[in-house]
Amino acid sequence: MFKIQKGYDTVNKTFRLPVELVEKLDELAFQNKLSLNQLVIQCLNYAVENLDDDDNLHNNGKI
Repeated sequence: MFKIQKGYDTVNKTFRLPVELVEKLDELAFQNKLSLNQLVIQCLNYAVENLDDDDNLHNNGKI
């Protein structure tokens, strides 16, 4: 399982998420003894690292 790095720089952002998604994430975090923040970081890192080349905005010249 991916391990969360300790001691990294952070920034505060606000996101609006569907209630059902937050409920699922809360349950997953609880089951895996993680904070919700740690779980969201893992999910986002995994998603970014596993983008298909077709989905990667940088490769499409948009970033």
